[in-house]
Amino acid sequence: MVDAFKTTTSSLLVPTTTSVSPIPTVIPNPPHYEKVGETGTKTLWVAFVIMLVSTIAFATLSYRVPVQKRLFHVLTTFAVVIATLSYFAMATGSGTYYAYHLAREHHKHGIPDTFEPVLRQVFWVRYVDWALTTPLLLLDLAFLAGVNGANIFVAVFANIVTMLTGLFFAYSENTSQRWGWYAMACVAHLVVIYQLIVVGRRAVLGEDRKAATLYVSLGAPSLVIWTLYPVVWAIGTGARKWSVDADVVAYAVLDILAKSAFGFWLLCAQASAESPYTSIGGFWSHGLSTEGAVRLGEEP
Repeated sequence: MVDAFKTTTSSLLVPTTTSVSPIPTVIPNPPHYEKVGETGTKTLWVAFVIMLVSTIAFATLSYRVPVQKRLFHVLTTFAVVIATLSYFAMATGSGTYYAYHLAREHHKHGIPDTFEPVLRQVFWVRYVDWALTTPLLLLDLAFLAGVNGANIFVAVFANIVTMLTGLFFAYSENTSQRWGWYAMACVAHLVVIYQLIVVGRRAVLGEDRKAATLYVSLGAPSLVIWTLYPVVWAIGTGARKWSVDADVVAYAVLDILAKSAFGFWLLCAQASAESPYTSIGGFWSHGLSTEGAVRLGEEP
């Protein structure tokens, strides 16, 4: 009996080996990167080549006209030069930084929503390009229409505000903040559109009929192209419905139309013998006058 009691007691007190499931560990999802691919990279190089060829062509055309009539050539050439530098930077991987946001995924049957960190590649150099080149293109249209200085200043300032708020929109992490910047960019863009449609049309009516025809033929397509930029912003950068490659292709097509195609159209029209010319004298053509100039080493 004693031996039986010891054996029974021992079996109850000594722990037996059992299989225990491991405690699950929670590992956060690694960030998902949305970046340019092979299609986007090739597009950037193609756009760079087109802008470079446009630069050479516009510079060549500018030397074929007198300096008094070279205003549009200089403005348009400067625009494609900046675009050439911008696309070279993007094609070689420069001028870019990732924008962070949380992608929310909804689940059914009472399962909590999950969030995935997403890092989307944004080329900030593109916004620097637009902030510098679009005012030059605005000056082309404003000078062609004969818009006064005050309205030109308003249009250029509103255009710069559009590009700055667009940059803030691209890098906003909060959804409400992002669309708030987008709304401000659209309001500033409407100011630019108003200056070109209402003020520009009113000013060009007092000019030569050929100048008015050229202004309408250039201004109408330009306004359509410029208005497509906010649409691409909303679909790609805002709603993230497009890939980065799709953004690159869309922006490249718009940039080529807004800069290269616009420039060729304007300069070819200016080269026509029947088209109006803007002739500028004074400092633009002849430099500073020697009358009244103070020379070094002389008594005032």
